[in-house]
Formats: sequence, C-alpha cells, structure tokens
Amino acid sequence: MWGDEKRATASAVGRQAEDVALALLRGQGMHLVMRNFRTPGRGGGEIDLIMREPDGTLVFVEVRQRRAGTHGGAAASIGAIKRRRIVLAARHFLARLRSMPRCRFDAVLIDGDSTPQWLPAAFDAGEAF
Repeated sequence: MWGDEKRATASAVGRQAEDVALALLRGQGMHLVMRNFRTPGRGGGEIDLIMREPDGTLVFVEVRQRRAGTHGGAAASIGAIKRRRIVLAARHFLARLRSMPRCRFDAVLIDGDSTPQWLPAAFDAGEAF
C-alpha cells in the first residue's frame, strides 16, 4: 500500500511539472501533438511531451523536476540511458509517420521552486548512442 501511495504522489508531481512545461512551450508558439508517448514492451522509452513548432519541426520534450538543484539538479538526471530511451521512443513514434519532419530533442528543467528552464536542442540522437 505504501508503494502505491508513493507512486501516486510521484505521478501527480510529474503531471504537474509537465503542465508547467506545456504552458511554457505553448507560450513559445508550440502546439501539443501528444503527451506521455510510450513504446510498447518492457524497458521501452517514454516521451513526456511531443510538440510542433510553427515551422513544422517536431520537438520531443523531456521534463525533469528535482526538489533542489544539488547533485547537478534536473539537468544531471537526464543521463545517457535516459537519452537513449527517449531517442528510441522518438524513432518508434516517427516510424508511424508518412514523411520525416525536422526533429529536435528539448528539455524543460525545474529545480526546486525556481522558474522552469527550457533548453532547446538539449541533446541530439547521436549523443544517445
């Protein structure tokens, strides 16, 4: 029971961080394509937000929130394994499309109560492997 309660709280906190990121990105003129895209199967990846820029660029967004900026904060929590899973999920999503749009991997970082930080082109697919 304790684990379920903790998971529900973490899920609510994550959802709230995604809501903040979504509002920030919409304020930059982006449009939501999909939220919480997951690849099938165990060990697959998840993309928090898939957005589209006005110029058509598809943007895969990782949202990370940490209570404090210590130990590298939210940015440091997007390690190589996490980036690899995001890229694999993006490839899975793109395989469903008829044509390949321009793509980018962004991050929205929230450390403690600070203002969210948007990092366009936070990493690229080549860095993940």
